[in-house]
Amino acid sequence: MMGGIGHNGGPSVEGGASWRKHCWQSARERLLPTLPIEVVRLRVKRAKALGLDYKTYAGVRAATGHDVVAFLFSSNALRVSLVRPAMPEDRAVKLAGVQCGRLALAVAPLMPGMVEAANPVLEGAHPAPYALAGFGEVRAVLRQALGKLPSDRVILVGDMALERDWCAAGRLAGYLPAERYFG
Repeated sequence: MMGGIGHNGGPSVEGGASWRKHCWQSARERLLPTLPIEVVRLRVKRAKALGLDYKTYAGVRAATGHDVVAFLFSSNALRVSLVRPAMPEDRAVKLAGVQCGRLALAVAPLMPGMVEAANPVLEGAHPAPYALAGFGEVRAVLRQALGKLPSDRVILVGDMALERDWCAAGRLAGYLPAERYFG
């Protein structure tokens, strides 16, 4: 029996748990599109070109409806510092094979020019938002770093909990921990 105002149109809560589970699963399957195998193959290939596993790439595509055009890496994720401004060799090799934009955010006291000069695989480096910056200020800093790139097509790769918050402020496509991306 369908309810009145406020009812979501799903199956009734009357009946057994297995029946409700079946009803919800079949309703979900009807909502999710079935992609042709050629499209899946192209997306698997694109995920590989980005250095992502398919599940992560498919999740970003499903959430945003768009392809990834760039990665925004924090200097923490790249493992660069004042003492060693060049990222470790394994990270540089991975980024050299990535087929999209590669930008960096230099977390203070690092300077963007130093990070960019020591890491030619990057297409640019910009100052990272100040650690105690407000939401609007973080958004402005990220918007400037992205330039003309649409923010909902850029994935942030970070290494600290604070950097995860930048994703929401900048309206970015998603956040990946560095260990997951480089691991």
